[in-house]
Amino acid sequence: MKVVFAGTPEFAEAALAALQAAGFEISLVLTQPDRPAGRGMKLHASPVKQFALARGIAVAQPRSLRLDGKYPDDARAAQEALRAAAPDVMVVAAYGLILPQWVLDLPRMGCLNIHASLLPRWRGAAPIHRAIEAGDAETGITIMQMDAGLDTGDMLLVEKTPVAQGDTTASLHDRLAALGGRLIVEALELAACGGLTRTPQPKEGVTYAHKIEKSEAEIEWTGPATGIERRIRAFDPFPGAVSLLAGVPVKCWAAELAPGEGAPGQVLAVDEAGLLVACGEGALRLTQLQKPGGRRLAARDFLQGHTVMPGMVFDRGTA
Repeated sequence: MKVVFAGTPEFAEAALAALQAAGFEISLVLTQPDRPAGRGMKLHASPVKQFALARGIAVAQPRSLRLDGKYPDDARAAQEALRAAAPDVMVVAAYGLILPQWVLDLPRMGCLNIHASLLPRWRGAAPIHRAIEAGDAETGITIMQMDAGLDTGDMLLVEKTPVAQGDTTASLHDRLAALGGRLIVEALELAACGGLTRTPQPKEGVTYAHKIEKSEAEIEWTGPATGIERRIRAFDPFPGAVSLLAGVPVKCWAAELAPGEGAPGQVLAVDEAGLLVACGEGALRLTQLQKPGGRRLAARDFLQGHTVMPGMVFDRGTA
């Protein structure tokens, strides 16, 4: 079975590695163009591109796949490369480009997507973040037969995993990436012998995991402590929940629910265990913090270099 793989970040790299380890022939990899990153803003290849090149797999990086779009030359070059690769199936994982109908129709077995949610819940760009933010008890991986809609295709394989109380997007991402790799291998092995069953998604329970915006990182202290604590975990490692303290943006990376009352954002107590901060309902003990240019620090270490006193107030804002 010839496989074309389309993906970009570490989540997709895990699936590509699993497919290669299982012995599937990867004839071509599609990934996003190199992006500037780091302090020097130098161009960096995606994790998927780095993996593919290190193993001698051909890579294409079109800016678009729309033949009638802004970059038709890129799309035509990608079309030629895909036809030359002659895939039986395309596997897609967090690729970042919309696949037009000609791409969906090109592989003999169509395009299979590795989606990090239990569809139809959390269709869209940020299913891991949104599951944690919403307080979902479980999530999982859905292997889906892609169609022209936004994560609307038939389900092929589904496996659940619990969302632990302390899960961050980083920790849940890693578990789901490994699960996605295992499940896509199972899907292709079943497909090879005609054993995959297509199940339409339920019409009920549809939710959308909209892209994470940096503006969402600002902590709304008027909200309940439970919701703020979930959002802190959901926004780790990106974009990081942030609030102003004495006019300085402080990122809050970890927090615990704690008893306490006061004006929202007010620091109620300070000790080595953390900063006790009042919320609209309840309070949070902030246990890991970071100032601009610094590192993430446990509260006791943060307090050694930064003066925080009871009565100070965290304000909404980032600058």
